[in-house]
Amino acid sequence: MNYLVDTHTLVWACLSSDKLSGKVHGIVEDRNNKILVSVISFWEVALKVRVDKFAFRDIEIKILPQYAKNMGFSVLDLQEQDAISFLDLPVKENHKDPFDRMLIWQAINNNLTLLSKDKLFQQYTADGLKLLW
Repeated sequence: MNYLVDTHTLVWACLSSDKLSGKVHGIVEDRNNKILVSVISFWEVALKVRVDKFAFRDIEIKILPQYAKNMGFSVLDLQEQDAISFLDLPVKENHKDPFDRMLIWQAINNNLTLLSKDKLFQQYTADGLKLLW
């Protein structure tokens, strides 16, 4: 199976795997699964570190991509088709986070199951999002 990790799932998988659900932990550990991390997540982490919304004491944040690769994750680049077709994702009044919305769109557009604990994501299942936690 092919999965895309949400940003918090990426951080927890790399640094604090006890925060993952049992199901997600099993998926991430199973090397038969293809686990993708979007460049959008790396950008989100960098931005949030810059504005002090994320604090990383134990590691230098710039090595997070290497942590992900060491875990067997592959990087999903932002493709031009994902970027331009993003306007097709319906706007939800209670969810306007651009990072979340692009991850949701990449998952839908690339037929990936998104691994996320974010309850707001459930409203996108009607738009084609496959979601697991």
